[in-house]
Formats: sequence, structure tokens, C-alpha cells
Amino acid sequence: LHHLTLRDDLRQKVHLNTFGFFQGGFMRVTVNSLLVQSVGESDKDIQVGFSLDRTQNDGFPTYLNEKVDYCILNQKPSHEVLVIILLLDFSEKLVKVKFENKTPQLPDIIFTESQATSPPGIIEKSEQKQVPKDNTTEVQVPAVRTHPMQSGNNSFSFQFSINSKEQEGLYSLYFHNCIRGNVQIEHVPFSLDIAITEQNPNSYLSAGEIPLPKLYISMAFFFFVAGVVWIHTLRKLRADVFKIHWLMALLPFTKSLSLVFHAIDYHYISTQGYPIEGWAVVYYITHLLKGALLFITIALIGTGWAFIKHILSDKDKKIFMIVIPLQVLANVAFIIME
Repeated sequence: LHHLTLRDDLRQKVHLNTFGFFQGGFMRVTVNSLLVQSVGESDKDIQVGFSLDRTQNDGFPTYLNEKVDYCILNQKPSHEVLVIILLLDFSEKLVKVKFENKTPQLPDIIFTESQATSPPGIIEKSEQKQVPKDNTTEVQVPAVRTHPMQSGNNSFSFQFSINSKEQEGLYSLYFHNCIRGNVQIEHVPFSLDIAITEQNPNSYLSAGEIPLPKLYISMAFFFFVAGVVWIHTLRKLRADVFKIHWLMALLPFTKSLSLVFHAIDYHYISTQGYPIEGWAVVYYITHLLKGALLFITIALIGTGWAFIKHILSDKDKKIFMIVIPLQVLANVAFIIME
């Protein structure tokens, strides 16, 4: 479950989410509000919409990285690209759905917005463009389906389901704010409030993340056993044990504890669709302690403490006073980014 709010954003394309689906999975997207700032006479040169494509990885697809000003809304991609376009027409208050390459590998888009406020006959329709025939070939233009947006906040809702094995895969959803033609406009601010729900059968996790809770619990058990074996070895060989060895003994236990909390966090995401803040905070705290303890242990081994010398020099102390806080800040930044 994701909820994203953007205010006066200037980006031309926004990566909303990437999710791996198995058969039986579905995605529901609800656009609560979408407002594009008026730019006077050049409004017709602005194209806004969404694209849903199947990707090979969780990065930007290659067709989006071809040019800085490339916009899939007004430039047709290659035949190898499996993508669905949702083009927004603010003048007519319509959402136009286009399949650039209609194949069974792409799911069908279904609008789920309430039909109570819409006049009959325009809830959802299919427009087949007529192409004149000649004597040699017959060209068929894909149908364009339309659906009305609510006036005022331009809200609408749609979803799709994975109904076959060939539709399984990694899907990415993007928002595009494009400028068409040679107009003197660099950026057009927009505001977006969107909610996204993705679910696989019996799990809210992406296809590649479903095994993670069990994997984290298993690895936590292995780290705990390694810590017990290490302590047993230290107690058995007391004559050759230094203080640094006991400090090293704390590492597998902090790692094991961190993995347990991480597994619990992912379990709640899998069953409820969102993390429980308490478990997430505990995981991040143990993760931070584990990272700091690991770096301190490596730094102490590098300085020769307990092996060669039992007292740190002033130079070593200054290094610790500078490097360790930087490492802690790096771990905190990693937690914030997650």
C-alpha cells in the first residue's frame, strides 16, 4: 500500500512504483487529485499521463533514458516495448487508454471509479478510428478507450489483474508531464495525490520479496548458532583470547537480532500491506547498532589494539573521533533513505 503526495513538482517523469506480479495478483491505482499549473496559451502543448510497462529490472527502462526530453506520450516506442498509455485530456475531462503493442502479455485496464455522477453512455467507450482502405493493404489502428475524470480535482481510479502465466512479470508505473512542440516552457509544475495498492495471492509483497520473511528468520538462526559456537570456542581457549575476541562475539548476536526484527517487519507488510512503526523502529535501531559495532571492531583490529598494543595512541583516538561519527551518520542516512 502506497500513498504519495507531490506539490508543485517540476519533473517530467516520476517513477511511482515497480512491483513483481504472479498470476492472481492485481494493482489498483486511485488518483485523488491531479492539478497542472496553467501556462496560458501553451496549455495545448502540455501532455500529462501515466505509463505502465513490463520491465526486466527495477531501474528505468532504456526507452526512457534515450533522450532527456523523450516523452512516451507523444513519441511511439519500439515494437519490443510492452507498455500501456493513459493519456489525460483536461479539456474534455477524459482518460484515454492506448495499447501501443496489444499482446496477451499485457493485462487489461479496468476503470473502477463510481459511475453515479457520470451521464449514461460516456462511462467507458471504445473509439475505433476508421482507416481508408486501398487496393493493396489494410491497416488497423488500435482502439482508444476513454473514461471520464471527475471535474474539479481530475480524480479517477483504475486497476488491472494478472490472469495468466504469460502476464506475470515486473511492472513499472510512471507519471509523465511532457511538453510537446517547440514552446518556450522549461518546466510545468503539477500537484498529484495518488494511492497505489498492489497485491499478489496471499501477500502484499512483490514476487521477489515473498520469501524474505522466512529467509531472514533462517539467517537469524544461523547467526545465533555461529555466535554460540564462537563463545564456546573462546571459553575453551581462554589462554589465547583477547578482549577484541569478546567484542567480535557481539556481532553475530546483534546481526541475528536485527534480522529477526527485519523478518517481523516484512511479515506485517506481507499480511497487512504496510509496516508496523514499532517493529520498523526497533529494526532500524538494531541495524544501526550492528553497523556501528562492526565498524568499531574492524577499526580496532586495524590499529592493532589488544594484539600489539593495549592502549590507543592520540592519533588513533583522533581517527576514531572523526571516522566513527561519520559511519554512524552514514548508517542513519541509509535508514532514512529506506
